[in-house]
Amino acid sequence: MSIIFEIIIGLLILVALVVAHEWGHAMAAIRSGVVVEEFGIGLPPTGWRKKLKNGIELTLNWLPLGGYVKLQGEYDSASKKGDYGAATFGQKTKILLAGVTVNWVVAAILLTILSLTGMPRVIENQFFIANDTYKVSQQVEVVGLTKNHPAGEAGIKVGDKIIRFAGKEVPTPAKLIELAESNKGKEIEVIYTRKGAENNVKLTLGDTGEGGYFGASLGQRELIRSTWSAPIIGVATTAQFTWATLEGTGNLFANLFSGLIFQFSPDSDVRKEASSELNSASESVAGPIGIIGTIFPQAQEAGMTQLVFLTAIISLSLAVMNILPIPALDGGRWLLMTIYKLRHKKLTREREEKAQAIGFYVLMGLIVLVTVVDVSRII
Repeated sequence: MSIIFEIIIGLLILVALVVAHEWGHAMAAIRSGVVVEEFGIGLPPTGWRKKLKNGIELTLNWLPLGGYVKLQGEYDSASKKGDYGAATFGQKTKILLAGVTVNWVVAAILLTILSLTGMPRVIENQFFIANDTYKVSQQVEVVGLTKNHPAGEAGIKVGDKIIRFAGKEVPTPAKLIELAESNKGKEIEVIYTRKGAENNVKLTLGDTGEGGYFGASLGQRELIRSTWSAPIIGVATTAQFTWATLEGTGNLFANLFSGLIFQFSPDSDVRKEASSELNSASESVAGPIGIIGTIFPQAQEAGMTQLVFLTAIISLSLAVMNILPIPALDGGRWLLMTIYKLRHKKLTREREEKAQAIGFYVLMGLIVLVTVVDVSRII
């Protein structure tokens, strides 16, 4: 599969997840009596538009970076019939949180499917039901290469899965290491798979332990499979990953902002710690460029299971990010609306637009920062 095709697949998946999010908003609005004026796939400029029978204008736009829904009277103080602002507090809550709910449900469905076919075990306490779950270990995989050592020089790459080594099967990384040591300095044959195709290569192992006789770091993925309990595991795992994502997001912002604040400290030790926190933040985040340009191609090379799993995690991440209390996001809009309701004060259009503008600038700053990190990582 070419890198261009892999990027296109990643782009289509990202757009589909955002469109699903916006579809949730649109359906909740229609059920609440709010007029949906436009449903856009992609971002403007517009390439094609059509008025549907229900009055909604469907548009296809040139920038494949998501989608949007436009509601009539889309501010809290609007009062005409069919306006978003004329809906009740409960209806507005449903409309604002419907997109998050759809992304969460998509993640739960995908993880339920993976529970049946084999879900990657990525955290130590990952949820499963013991009497309906069995574990499957995948083939030993190359996860790193040592420069100027046999594996890399023979053409083996990160992601290759080792089937046989020196004529023996390798059920675990420990077994391969044992075989490499017992055959050190000898010419052996390695049979491996890459993108589903089987390959073989002959190489001479090193005769010293420095850097390893084979010269590769090894890993082994573990899958968990279930039957009747798959829907339970799918929902429970989604909830578990939601909490883990919230924790990770909190740590990300803490590292990012503390790193930025203390970067200009006169104390060199403080600046060093700040740089460490910024590096930690940059390593744990990826924007659209990073996801499409590096993460999705890597997942596709690893196979359909990893691609579906990554799609579920991104859908879940979209839900978590949109519920954050930043005014330009769904969670921030709901919080602002709730605060004014509890204070029995009117949220005017001017106040709402000012809060939205502040949130927008915060988001744009984060997007620029993440994009810089993505580009530097790719380069």
